[in-house]
Amino acid sequence: MTTGAPATVSTHVLDTTIGRPATGVAVSLAARTGPEQPWQELGGSVTDADGRCRDLPGPPAGTTHVRLVLDVGAYHGGRGETAFFPEVTVAFAVTPGEHHHVPLLLNPFGYSVYRGS
Repeated sequence: MTTGAPATVSTHVLDTTIGRPATGVAVSLAARTGPEQPWQELGGSVTDADGRCRDLPGPPAGTTHVRLVLDVGAYHGGRGETAFFPEVTVAFAVTPGEHHHVPLLLNPFGYSVYRGS
């Protein structure tokens, strides 16, 4: 259901190598109001013990696109691994009034993202 309310965003990072949540991954969030507009950095969070960011800032009204940047290199380094992808950037379109949950499945040599629920 869409309303005049702004969109909301969350993420969940799962480490597929160990079959567990990825704890301590820094996540930043940016938004823009159109495809040709500049990104506005809104802030960030760090994944909790369940691999979730429950406190990402809300995109402002008028947001059409959101970008998450996840510092997975530091996460892998903390586990004694070398990450082929030091960061994962995911940009996606949002709909006002809807919640957008974007899980990340992660290992040192690959990742996958999708729209969750």
